[in-house]
Amino acid sequence: MRPFDIIKKKRDGGILSREEIDFFIRGIVDEEIPDYQVSALLMAIYFNGMAEDEIYQLTSSMMYSGKVLSLSDITGMKVDKHSTGGVGDKLTLTIAPLAASAGLHIPMISGRGLGHTGGTIDKLESIPGFKTNLSIKEFTRNIREINLSIICQTGEIAPADRRLYSLRDVTATVDSLPLIVSSIMSKKLAEGIDGLVLDVKTGSGAFLKKLEDSLALGDMLVRIGRRMGKKVAAIITDMNQPSGYAVGNSLEVAEAIEVLKGKGPEDIRFLTLNIAAWMLKMGDIATEIGDGIRVLEDKLRSGEALQKFRELIKAQGGNIEVVENYNLLPCAKIIKEIKGEKAGYIQSIDTEKIGIAACMLGAGRLKVDSPIDHSAGLIVRKKIGDYVERGETLITIHTNNKDIIPEAESFILNSYVIGDKCCIRPPLIHKVLN
Repeated sequence: MRPFDIIKKKRDGGILSREEIDFFIRGIVDEEIPDYQVSALLMAIYFNGMAEDEIYQLTSSMMYSGKVLSLSDITGMKVDKHSTGGVGDKLTLTIAPLAASAGLHIPMISGRGLGHTGGTIDKLESIPGFKTNLSIKEFTRNIREINLSIICQTGEIAPADRRLYSLRDVTATVDSLPLIVSSIMSKKLAEGIDGLVLDVKTGSGAFLKKLEDSLALGDMLVRIGRRMGKKVAAIITDMNQPSGYAVGNSLEVAEAIEVLKGKGPEDIRFLTLNIAAWMLKMGDIATEIGDGIRVLEDKLRSGEALQKFRELIKAQGGNIEVVENYNLLPCAKIIKEIKGEKAGYIQSIDTEKIGIAACMLGAGRLKVDSPIDHSAGLIVRKKIGDYVERGETLITIHTNNKDIIPEAESFILNSYVIGDKCCIRPPLIHKVLN
């Protein structure tokens, strides 16, 4: 069997066999297949797609390219949550401790931010001392003792995905449904979970802008997960404006803590309760979504969800005092108001531009290994449907780089469309696939 023949077969629209996919994935992990041939196959998949059986086999081969965790010695259901990425998406920080406080075991391997979307690992690492590079032994110990652990991807879990993703990023093949599905599911299913709730974003700030594309992705994620013997649901959520108000790592941590205190933005609270309720249903803690929401509301009121977040921070070496003192989080030296140039109602927001502006300010990275400023970001003051006076603040920026402010300000002002008529805010949840 030769890589050349496999590339040619997929280039010509053929269906790859299990043996061919296994051979190629082994060659990727063992570094026996050079980058140029891996890139050629990625491009062939991008243009010709894959049948469901191929996607299933690709996911399986990638999952078993490394260690697959067994958490069978931990009593109870193990359920994870994954987001396809957005702007201001701090839902993992609210959902994970809340669901864990209700009795779920949550093993979570998360990623860093890339491009205009943020990453859970970067946000957690803005907490002084918080360690995300735990060993598998430490990871499983935390799940056993406090029901929860969140770590970055290790070389042991789905190593094929690490190389494939880095090549997808530089070969313009990131937005390929088969490659997205196999990347997400291979990592998540290697965690040893029983169920998975997927938050699939759609809209101007999402990876997939069109609702039909997000629905197609959600459907395939669910289908592949079921074929792998897992409980899976995909919730299609809106990303036509930032989630909550804070965009940027330490700023989002503070906002997430506010939600766990029973406060915070209403949209984050709504999505937190609904997505976590699906996790409780999947974990047999609640029979209906409404019942799950009531259980979770009790955990917020009692302070148990906030206490679980403290336990997570302590277990992973962080300073738990940040829960009560946000000044212990990284703080930017420059804070500036970006003011609107006309009066009217906010008609729409190009949320990707907001994410790019946050990156410019230092909150994100354009390359995988780029450094970030955990204190940088922005606070959204006006969202879709809000009325703004001329000269009123649209966004407050936080940065340590004064030279980038004019360019970031231009991106922010160009992202807002202001008109005379009041408009309806987009729904937070478009559809649930399960």
